Amino acid sequence: MTDKPFLCVVVCAAGVAADVSKLITAAQERDWEVGVFASPTAMNGFFDAAAVETQTGRPIRSAWRRPGDPRPFPAPDAVVVAPATFNTVNKWAAGIADTLAVGTLCEAAGLGVPIAVLPCVAEALAAHPAYQDSVARLRGMGVRFADPYAGEAQVGGERREFGWELALDLLHSP
Repeated sequence: MTDKPFLCVVVCAAGVAADVSKLITAAQERDWEVGVFASPTAMNGFFDAAAVETQTGRPIRSAWRRPGDPRPFPAPDAVVVAPATFNTVNKWAAGIADTLAVGTLCEAAGLGVPIAVLPCVAEALAAHPAYQDSVARLRGMGVRFADPYAGEAQVGGERREFGWELALDLLHSP
């Protein structure tokens, strides 16, 4: 579509996914062209797919394409996984590419594409040894992680804001 760098955004099924348009807007303001991959579960109402397609000007990818079908997205210059769930992080680290979203992450990591991850994982799950091992493995592959966002209500009932723009900042940090 343009000569802008292409950012792949992988969206997983977490409540904060409803605000993924904030990440897309921030990326577009930083001069990225954006395409979205979503886990099949995320496509079941976790975000407004029609609005995201309008915002990016591209279809959301959630299923494998058939042999011979053209690739609808250019090769990514970078990838952001936000929100990244416990399940996705663990499957990705183990190389279990059973969805297009996780398969895309496995491939991007293998190609050395810069990847930033904003985990949305409950504290108990973030403490699980499998998750800790998965994060360590992915970090060892050069994947950049923000601290997990549990989404728990703080004192007074307020929730901390999910740091969408942090993913873009992580792409430019060593």
